[in-house]
Amino acid sequence: MAFGITRDELKRWKEAVSRGDIAFLTHYWLDDRFPGIRTVTKVGCSDVERLTRWCLEHGLNPKYIHHRPPYPHFDLIGPRQQEILRQEKLWDQLRRFKLI
Repeated sequence: MAFGITRDELKRWKEAVSRGDIAFLTHYWLDDRFPGIRTVTKVGCSDVERLTRWCLEHGLNPKYIHHRPPYPHFDLIGPRQQEILRQEKLWDQLRRFKLI
């Protein structure tokens, strides 16, 4: 279950992903499979080759890309989520979701 984002934020993320940009969308999230995890960042890009390169550049295994057209994405959770959001200088998302 996703919550904590607006329709406009989701719309902008979808538009960026559709353009082939690397786009980030952090939201609150609850999933019993991941106890203690309360947020996820979806890193999306419709250009799966570009998304694969992005994963490899960040030491992430591209086999975990969710190939869900039209919005393929990689889910960042836990410490790697925080680390990569810092590397990408996404301070607003880090502060807003209390990840720093």
